[in-house]
Amino acid sequence: MKQENIRNVAIIAHVDHGKTTLVDRLLWSSHVFRENQQVEERVLDSNDQERERGITILSKNISITYKGVKINVIDTPGHADFGGEVERVLNMADGALLIVDAYEGPKPQTRFVLSHALERGLRIVVVVNKIDRPNADTEGAVDKVFDLMVELGASDEQLDFPVVYASAVNGYARMDPNDGNMDMIPLLDTILREIPAPDVNVDGPVALQVCTVDHSSYEGRIGVGRLSSGTLHEKEQVLVVKPDGSSRKAQIRKVYTFENLGKAEVTAADAGDIVAVIGIEDADIGDIITDVENPVEMEPIAVEEPTMAVVFEASTSPLIGREGDIVGARQLKERLMREKESNISMRIDELEDKTGVRVAGRGVLHLSVLMESMRREGFEFQVGRPQVVYKIAEDGSKLEPIEEATVDVPNDYAGKAIEVMGSAGGIMEDMASDETTTHLTFSIPSRGTMGLKTRILNATHGEAVLFHHFKEYGPYSGEMSGRKNGGMIAMSTGKAVAYALDTLQERGRLFVSPGDECYEGMIVGESAKEGDMVVNVEKTKNLGNQRSSTADKAIQLTPPITFTLEEALEYIEDDELVEVTPQNIRLRKRILSSIERKKANKNK
Repeated sequence: MKQENIRNVAIIAHVDHGKTTLVDRLLWSSHVFRENQQVEERVLDSNDQERERGITILSKNISITYKGVKINVIDTPGHADFGGEVERVLNMADGALLIVDAYEGPKPQTRFVLSHALERGLRIVVVVNKIDRPNADTEGAVDKVFDLMVELGASDEQLDFPVVYASAVNGYARMDPNDGNMDMIPLLDTILREIPAPDVNVDGPVALQVCTVDHSSYEGRIGVGRLSSGTLHEKEQVLVVKPDGSSRKAQIRKVYTFENLGKAEVTAADAGDIVAVIGIEDADIGDIITDVENPVEMEPIAVEEPTMAVVFEASTSPLIGREGDIVGARQLKERLMREKESNISMRIDELEDKTGVRVAGRGVLHLSVLMESMRREGFEFQVGRPQVVYKIAEDGSKLEPIEEATVDVPNDYAGKAIEVMGSAGGIMEDMASDETTTHLTFSIPSRGTMGLKTRILNATHGEAVLFHHFKEYGPYSGEMSGRKNGGMIAMSTGKAVAYALDTLQERGRLFVSPGDECYEGMIVGESAKEGDMVVNVEKTKNLGNQRSSTADKAIQLTPPITFTLEEALEYIEDDELVEVTPQNIRLRKRILSSIERKKANKNK
């Protein structure tokens, strides 16, 4: 039986193709906000980092009511590090809006998510966004989407996709780019007409598979999924079946459905709707909540394995406590264990020797988002170099994560891009080019992707677009060379002086400015040669009796290199750490004393 009053639609797009802005406009069109209500741009990017980085990090559910039909909209992340989230939430949808930029067309990330949507047989509605751009090529974008869908093995029915043309920024959608319509109604009508209503059995036994897990400090774990059969009531006794086959009885305390931007508590929810349930204490992704007397079996959901891990430790910096309020190892552990409760895509475990907490995620960006949140909360801590998560095969051989990397680069720089990818352990699998652009596909170990984006951009003058996502575990491909240049290591604790930095900048690139607090063992720059060198950043000019008061004014310092968290994590070597505080990101040696470092190197 079809639930004609419900539509479940996922929104998929490459980073920065206007997905979140489009959802804003749909909310306005369905009068979720009052006419005079002050509303920020990009309503769904609810946390600070999402707003600053301009990316969606967490999948979110909202609903829009239009012509008496409830449209559940699932906003999905567009970045590969959060790709595990996308694959799960597509289970809740019956169709998808594929948003492509009218100028750029479909990008590599689009291919990754679209292939999953087509596999699940979802009805695709193509939205060509940014048609107001002066260089927009709407026909070209639609042709590229068609070619991509043919390549991904779409069925004839899926290839007959409807197209809506939109400018999310200006708040209009059109069935023809030049028809002059100035509201979003054509897109809402297309969703009702083209996205199939959920085909479910309302009178059958309860069956709900948990696709995402939310966490509330008041209510505990919240399981979110689509109710595929039956009617779920609050206070109902249910059977919870874990992915490993074990089961237990539980009671649903509360049932919520999604309404506008929030959740609404209901006494009962019907099949076809997306619901959130409270009462399953250890709710996990893939859990099936079903009828006690008449349990329903469902296909298991695979949670993507983490491929990269980093160890969080309490800071041992001489400057500890000056910038952050929370510096203790116990508080750090408690905060990470809270994260373990709510962040299902990370593996968080204390080390056996209790010296730190190991956090494994999908990539450097995934890990750095957590670090950025913690430093904003006032934490000071230090982290080592990210290490890939290895596995041991049945025959005892070592396996490492392999990623599929795609590079779109102007034809003139294709050779440079191939050279950089080859030096990072990449093996070319495909190459295609048109009049202006070369599309390259590589198989590359996850270890090789660290710092790769910066190197590719430098080699191609910022013209290349790199995208990579986890493909499989493959045979270990041997040692890789690390950073070639050594570091400039401060020899003492104190403030950097312009006179000292002036002489040092001739020997490499600096990471600090005059007046910056430095300490023994801190990395203050990169040497132009191999091997570390210990330097004095506090050196001042000796005063002679001929010295004039204007003698220092000729010093001209090149601005220092500043690192983002991701860049710092990709830059350091195994014997180095990143010190993270609310105000600064510093690089340092694991062993601060130069004498102790020499001893440790001799003992190796």
